[in-house]
Amino acid sequence: MILNSSISAAFRSHINRPFLALSCLGLSLLLGCANVIPPCGAKISPPSSELKNTKWELTRWNLPPNNNGEVRARQIPQGDASNPIQIIFDVNSQRISGSTGCNRFTATLDEDARGFSFKQIASTKMACSPQRMELENDFLYELNDYRSIVRNGDQLLMIGTDREVLSFTQKPNK
Repeated sequence: MILNSSISAAFRSHINRPFLALSCLGLSLLLGCANVIPPCGAKISPPSSELKNTKWELTRWNLPPNNNGEVRARQIPQGDASNPIQIIFDVNSQRISGSTGCNRFTATLDEDARGFSFKQIASTKMACSPQRMELENDFLYELNDYRSIVRNGDQLLMIGTDREVLSFTQKPNK
């Protein structure tokens, strides 16, 4: 009987180790991505019709986690006096327009069952400070090559294929 219980305990311990390891791995992945995972009520890749006649201002730009798993925020100018980065979804057509903080841009919306993407992105070519030009180039890259868009009320997240997350806040469309 003692032999049976020690085999049973060894068997339970052997079975629980992989389960425990997988559980810890899953929990660490969730905690490491907590700022990227959208809330349960968020709509992933909402239909573009839900965004028509809305205006969004970039309020936070998270860079991918570093080697220690820390998420860093990129400095971005905000507010009316600083020429914020904005996206405006057109009310009548499948287009967006906005500001890169330096130049104006426009693009068409291409929509299918998986969601929408931005095509034919074009912008004006005014010169700005080197820092603004770098920010503009990076923003247009993200706009062209994002993985998903998530809407949660007045917040819009653009999650890049490079794991950068651009967070926009809805503004009154004047």
